[in-house]
Amino acid sequence: MSIFTPTNQIRLTNVAVVRMKRAGKRFEIACYKNKVVGWRSGVEKDLDEVLQTHSVFVNVSKGQVAKKEDLISAFGTDDQTEICKQILTKGEVQVSDKERHTQLEQMFRDIATIVADKCVNPETKRPYTVILIERAMKDIHYSVKPNKSTKQQALEVIKQLKEKMKIERAHMRLRFILPVNEGKKLKEKLKPLIKVIESEDYSQQLEIVCLIDPGCFREIDELIKKETKGKGSLEVLNLKDVEEGDEKFE
Repeated sequence: MSIFTPTNQIRLTNVAVVRMKRAGKRFEIACYKNKVVGWRSGVEKDLDEVLQTHSVFVNVSKGQVAKKEDLISAFGTDDQTEICKQILTKGEVQVSDKERHTQLEQMFRDIATIVADKCVNPETKRPYTVILIERAMKDIHYSVKPNKSTKQQALEVIKQLKEKMKIERAHMRLRFILPVNEGKKLKEKLKPLIKVIESEDYSQQLEIVCLIDPGCFREIDELIKKETKGKGSLEVLNLKDVEEGDEKFE
């Protein structure tokens, strides 16, 4: 996409248009592609690295600049840099159908990759391939939501896939070392959060090795800190409890 500004005919290329409707009128700004997301996430802080020009347009592709009175009516100011910031933060990024399709395909793959990385077959403890997860997502007609993070959507996909196939999040293996006095009482409170207790050792301290659902980690960590007043310890032995070997389910 290439455009010309109406006054000095500077050619703008590699343009990402961000649009906002305000006071019944359309306003647009011209940004560099791939920079809008960086600005919104806080990674990019230099406005000049994001904006191709500090002008506010009615139509970027035609080079039609917004009128001063329209800006004041819609934004209460004619400070174009400040208006650009507002549009950049709250406006809607315009992408072509082809770009949108490519983005959604990439997000679909990213979601499948996260699910494959976090999950196993609960009967065999072996992971699934990304290709199989993609196939399963298509079978349940999963529709990617462009405004939601891939991590959030991966958790949604796991819930939906559980209804159709044998899949669950791989368990974390933890070791607790607790003072004996608080340990027995605390163990009863921890039980509902533990999937499997693999070993227990009562000596000078209570040592437990167990498997948990990763979603319970923070709650367990906070409970141990609170109940033992910092005397207990929690160690992650394995982030994922999976069977050794390269075999994966296709």
